[in-house]
Amino acid sequence: MKMNLETERLIIRNLVPEDYKAVYKWCGDPKVNTYMIYPLYHSEEEVKEWLQTLDEEDPNSYEAGWVCKKTGQLIGSGGLVYQPEKDVWIIGYNLRADQWGNGYTVEALEGIMDYIRECHHIHAIEGRFAIENHNSKRVMEKLGMTFHQDSEYEKLDGSMKFKANIYRKEYD
Repeated sequence: MKMNLETERLIIRNLVPEDYKAVYKWCGDPKVNTYMIYPLYHSEEEVKEWLQTLDEEDPNSYEAGWVCKKTGQLIGSGGLVYQPEKDVWIIGYNLRADQWGNGYTVEALEGIMDYIRECHHIHAIEGRFAIENHNSKRVMEKLGMTFHQDSEYEKLDGSMKFKANIYRKEYD
């Protein structure tokens, strides 16, 4: 869905194909990609092709880029996608490795979650992360999510499989 909002340190806006060089900084980084469901991107052109497929009119998808106000640089992306069959919003995110540990992911996702709650009734939000990915576990805990169930997932290309946890936050 179209988004343009601000938090204390971030501008949250839709990604556009012209963002491909900035997005490649995390989509093409093996360190960032370690636990991601998508395979590592090997060229800026691959990222550009993916960005062209994003549908900003989809009312069930709130995916956006995060621009650091201080530097004006696009540093990450993420948001929530609705799964009607489960009546749950699924959280996902990426952040350049050089920006890890600054609280940007929690700040961005809190802003996006608040925005979506103004537009939709939300029953629950879930996030899945590889058990070894302690940083993602911490992000979800800071968002008020708690352990829901064990799980697993594999990369879309089948190259790796991970034992995982699903964390969940329920709303009235």
